[in-house]
Amino acid sequence: MYRLDPRYAPAPGAVLATGWQAVAAQLPPGPATVAVDGPPTAAWGDLAARLTEELTARGTTVRTLDLRAHHAPPAEVRRRTESAEGTEDPYYAKLAETPLRDLFDDLPRPTPPQGREVLLVHGPGASLLPHDLLWYADLPKRHAEAAITAGTGRNLGLPAENGGLRRLFYIDWPVLDRHRDGLAPQLDAWLDVQDPERPTYIDGAGLRATLTDLTRRPVRTRPYFNSTPWGGRWAQRRLGFDAAARNTALGYELIAPEAGVLIGPHPGQQAEIPFQLLCVLHPEAVLGPQVAARFGTSFPIRFDYLDTLDGGNLSVHCHPKAEYMKERFGWSYTQHETYYMALGGPGGRVFLGLREDIDLELFRKEIEEAAHDGVPMDPEDHVLTFPAEQGRLFMIPAGTPHASGAGNVVLEISATPYLYSLRFYDWLRPDADGRPRQLPYEHGLANLETGRRGDAVARDLVQEPRTLRAGPGWCEELLGALDEMFYEVRRHTLDAGAAVDDDTAGRFHVLNAVEGEGVVLHTAAGERHVLFRAETLTVPAAVGPYRLTAVGESPVRVVKALVRT
Repeated sequence: MYRLDPRYAPAPGAVLATGWQAVAAQLPPGPATVAVDGPPTAAWGDLAARLTEELTARGTTVRTLDLRAHHAPPAEVRRRTESAEGTEDPYYAKLAETPLRDLFDDLPRPTPPQGREVLLVHGPGASLLPHDLLWYADLPKRHAEAAITAGTGRNLGLPAENGGLRRLFYIDWPVLDRHRDGLAPQLDAWLDVQDPERPTYIDGAGLRATLTDLTRRPVRTRPYFNSTPWGGRWAQRRLGFDAAARNTALGYELIAPEAGVLIGPHPGQQAEIPFQLLCVLHPEAVLGPQVAARFGTSFPIRFDYLDTLDGGNLSVHCHPKAEYMKERFGWSYTQHETYYMALGGPGGRVFLGLREDIDLELFRKEIEEAAHDGVPMDPEDHVLTFPAEQGRLFMIPAGTPHASGAGNVVLEISATPYLYSLRFYDWLRPDADGRPRQLPYEHGLANLETGRRGDAVARDLVQEPRTLRAGPGWCEELLGALDEMFYEVRRHTLDAGAAVDDDTAGRFHVLNAVEGEGVVLHTAAGERHVLFRAETLTVPAAVGPYRLTAVGESPVRVVKALVRT
């Protein structure tokens, strides 16, 4: 029952158009300057050619201006992002704060169109030129990552050079996200160009009205899975995801910077809109006033899957501590994590925390020998392991060494930052191209929480569930909370047919049905949403009271995460 393409209806009155002819029909005959902005991954040459073809066929003259030809010289683009990119760290860069405008010298000044003429300005930054209409042509971020991995993608401001993932993650995406978010209130249209033959258009007013509607109801983002060298096959077998994929290691259920919401009646007419725009346009309605005051427009909790079923162990790694994350990488909050064992059993294990008798110098020495000389090490000489008991939650504050073992499915319930795995050891495993995987172990050792060891790990990080409230056929438990972590994880257990009332009480909830068939969520305003097993659902703060009713003949468990007060 898991849905790979959850979708939502556009707001009444929104204009949805699919195909180049229908999209071009939304443009005036002239005179008009149309700016089409968007990420470098979009096929800008094809977009300009198709719109020109359709407009010319109806008697409109078209002039095109590709703004990618007007970037500053490549060396200058790098210099202007140097403080963000740096040169000493091959793994990470500080998040770029450079405005997109700074990637250009003097912007072109085309003559205004006359009569039945359209000037089509296109490419990243097109909105920087004076315009009559402003469109945004988008490809979700997974397309950019796939293109650069395949060797065909380009980085922002460097259209003539092969792209790199490091620059994509830490330079391009922050610059593009800020630029896009600033345009959201004034866009005249959004254009989804994932299908190059059938783009889908939604008008700007309709887009904003639809996003407003979504803040008042539960919403599920479109899931997808990435492959990695350690990945398993659970999502292929259980969820029906891409049987041809190499594996289904990383399940992106809700990672706000990359998540999208599908708007439209069916796959042939839909636009994928960044979930982040909900937070940008309606931060208090989505996050809640107190959470928005703390995190701004950043949605601070993510849900994803780590699938090692028939796969391998994850690398042993940790995540940056708060000050290190802020100073070195530019995030205002850090990557605290938890592992909820969606599937686990005999023989499965989780690596977590340090042994009481650890020799830190020996730990460093063996890490370095593995990284530089290919000498294998046994992480269990240094790191504790715990049985991967299904339904168990493991707390992983920043700086704590950890890994999921092979044969597990982990629902990772974590803070939103997700690109900072400071790996100590990766089992001498090559990447997909046969090269040694990068090991930023110096970062890891700089952030290692050496006091998280021995009996304190089991006591503090492997907590026993505590009942918070209960009623006929249901109970709500606290699975894990730590003072240093800004969110907590709870769980509803419902007997077959039972129902429980809940309330966002001014702060969003994120839900995942971890056992049983699922639940039906009813809001006080009359909205209804089915949540099937393994699916994740965001309940915006503005929803307020809601009820969960178990579906099916067996008990249901629903995990819930929320920001602590």
